Amino acid sequence: MSSLNRREFFYLMSVLGLGGTQVHAKSHKKIYGVNKVEDYSQLENFGNARFLHITDTHAQLNPVYFREPSVNLGLHSNFGEPPHIVGSHFAKRYGIKPGSRMEYALTCLNYEENAERFNRVGGFAQIKTIVDNLRGRFGEDKTLLLDGGDTWQGSWTALKTRGKDMVEALNILGVDVCTGHWEFTYMQNEILENLKLLDAEFVAQNVLVDEVALMMGDVPDVYDESSGRQFKPYTMKKMGDHTVAVIGQAFPYTTIANPQRFIPNWSFGIRPEKMQELVNHIREKENPDAVICVSHNGYDVDKKMAYAVTGIDFIMGGHTHDGVPEAYPVKNSGGVTHVINSGSNGKFVSVLDLDIKNKKVQDFRYTLLPVFSDLVPEDKQMKSYIENVRAPYKAELERTIATTDETLYRRGNFNGTFDQIICDALREVKGADISMSPGFRWGVSVPMGHEITFEDIATQTAMTYPETYVREVKGEDIHRILEDVADNLFNKDPFLQQGGDMVRTGGLSYTIDPAQEIGKRISKLELSNGEKIEAGKNYRLAGWSTVGSQAPGEPVWDTVTTYLQDRKHIKNVNLESPDIIGVKNNPGIEHSLYKS
Repeated sequence: MSSLNRREFFYLMSVLGLGGTQVHAKSHKKIYGVNKVEDYSQLENFGNARFLHITDTHAQLNPVYFREPSVNLGLHSNFGEPPHIVGSHFAKRYGIKPGSRMEYALTCLNYEENAERFNRVGGFAQIKTIVDNLRGRFGEDKTLLLDGGDTWQGSWTALKTRGKDMVEALNILGVDVCTGHWEFTYMQNEILENLKLLDAEFVAQNVLVDEVALMMGDVPDVYDESSGRQFKPYTMKKMGDHTVAVIGQAFPYTTIANPQRFIPNWSFGIRPEKMQELVNHIREKENPDAVICVSHNGYDVDKKMAYAVTGIDFIMGGHTHDGVPEAYPVKNSGGVTHVINSGSNGKFVSVLDLDIKNKKVQDFRYTLLPVFSDLVPEDKQMKSYIENVRAPYKAELERTIATTDETLYRRGNFNGTFDQIICDALREVKGADISMSPGFRWGVSVPMGHEITFEDIATQTAMTYPETYVREVKGEDIHRILEDVADNLFNKDPFLQQGGDMVRTGGLSYTIDPAQEIGKRISKLELSNGEKIEAGKNYRLAGWSTVGSQAPGEPVWDTVTTYLQDRKHIKNVNLESPDIIGVKNNPGIEHSLYKS
């Protein structure tokens, strides 16, 4: 371990529980735990019930690099509200100092310098150390560990083991309750087999079984035929002298964003009416001291659900990968529901401590705890498990494909540099005029000066429907695709936002006005050579990841590997991001870092 400065030393003391004094802000205020969060020396116990939360780890068992977005636009009621604040705007709101570890963990600012200084983040062996200490110091009987989903997918080992490597990792970690999203991109029988191996309770109030399949007996392990729910909707947990309810909310648009052909008998939705009925039932029949929802809705959808549904104390959410160091208060007709999101890729562990008295949450403290891998000792059991899981694939994963002088990243509303690599690979290898790549939010980063390994490619592409395609598409259809995806991202109603970011494009430029209505956002479509896109003309389009029927082409990781092997070295990336109208004063864009 390299030498530590005073703050780093105190951080290490905190996660190991080795003493020190607590420095924190009031949790129930808007900027809880943020002005001084990088200065705290020990996370002291508070209250009598502790919830730990991780989400969207995307099967990243080992520490990773992950650059936070420079574009995360908020419009309408979400203008300037979390999580739609990035870069210098984020640093100003939360009092984060330049060059600090918290700047590195939470923003895109000075990323290359900070990555070189502070190295990787996350890692399940490090998370295990933190979780065990936070549990042990507070009391195992008063602590619950929740996992928000997107855990079984995102790595080569997860793909090869069909998610089983992550099931056992969650067992070792000691997860108590979880829900899902990309877990549903395996086959239906595989999901049910994995859940039998999982020690945690899997809860999802919003996953229903097709009535015909239910009548025919085609769906095994149905939780409740009378309600049509495939999975247990909630669980009651004893925490010391108190009882809490944990409700599950799986990703509501799974069969729109991902292939329904894998899970033909299940349907998804936000289902706020069913959620309200369930909360009312729990409050009346179970008489809990607190109600927690572990959700994979996405931040904005969680905020609207918090407004529409009363009786939930906290929504601990995921899906949109937002690391927000505050519990965001949403007022509703029944009081206040706080929304929490814990980032992605194992970068953070959320710590929510409740002070429960007289059957009610009287107060709380919330901390978004960064996982700085170089400061946290690895848990030996988890480390050994990870090494064993990776052993059959180690040589392949560590194989160098190319090198890069530019930081490669994905996360952001529009093209990232690794997305551009994928788009360029599709165009060149497939001989296409235009390429499109889905706006996935999973995928880690490769800092400038690093080798690009096959594992780096896999973190961007390892999924169960990776096949590529080339097809003739009219110009008017290209325009329609862009409009449809933009509406999924920027619709005024969060309940109509279906997740993900804008489709990535290669060989194509366009202008977007995100605040407009569908059909009016996209204009000035041109090929990269300046030729205008004509509505009735055919263009050769290459892509991958078809949600409908399976595409015929090779897996996209082979396409990208071929492209990078031919290049050998990436000197710079021509980032083909659109021109954006109406974002001059939007704090969801860091103009100094956004290239168009």
